[in-house]
Amino acid sequence: MGSTPRREDDGMRVFDTGAHPCGYFPERTARDMVLDPRDPRLPQFYPQALEWGFRRSGDLIYRPHCGHCRACVAVRIPVADFVPDRSQRRCLRRNADVTMRVVAPQRTDEQLALYQRYLKARHVGGGMDDHGASEFEQFLVGAWSEGRFLEFRVDGRLLAVAVTDRAGRALSAVYTFFDPDEPARGLGTLAVLRQVEWARGEGLDHLYLGYWIDGHRKMDYKQRFRPLEAFTGGGWRRLERGDDA
Repeated sequence: MGSTPRREDDGMRVFDTGAHPCGYFPERTARDMVLDPRDPRLPQFYPQALEWGFRRSGDLIYRPHCGHCRACVAVRIPVADFVPDRSQRRCLRRNADVTMRVVAPQRTDEQLALYQRYLKARHVGGGMDDHGASEFEQFLVGAWSEGRFLEFRVDGRLLAVAVTDRAGRALSAVYTFFDPDEPARGLGTLAVLRQVEWARGEGLDHLYLGYWIDGHRKMDYKQRFRPLEAFTGGGWRRLERGDDA
């Protein structure tokens, strides 16, 4: 992290990281804005940080802060207004046999095995495919978040896990991993649809989806969930079809 942090009006220090390889465009470098990870008030700041376009990774709350790139756009679903489209309704029907259970964020051997299979199939060579138990804990659990694991199963077999935070009046979709041998099920889409249902059932306002990158093959799927709101720096606005934020 930068050695000269900035200080917000409320006393929370904000660091600008040094340049590091971009996780989405290998030819680019990236920088992040990170709230002070040693501040004991992070759990209390987290809901507001989501409102400001930040995201959690492990114990870090960060937001991309690149000098000449604005490709990463924080997005969220207003759950009361969400209506699944035809493709998403088909996904729900295909997975009618899938049960979902909300469990405490405690790593199991079964979850770790699925996580490692997923990374080896979907992120080979990306720096995550050698993650073990400690990386699982650091990335998905963390020390202070009020996260939950949504487990998806068929006949007792674990198909997917959606790591989800409860933060104030919202849920935040932190990370989802799933069985790479079940592509026809659309498990990533199913996880978002079930998270929307969970948020709506709790009377919450939003499901945060992290960052959308227009046209990126791994990140563009988020724009299929409508209505969708994007953080513009000064606030949130609803995206229209064909909108590039």
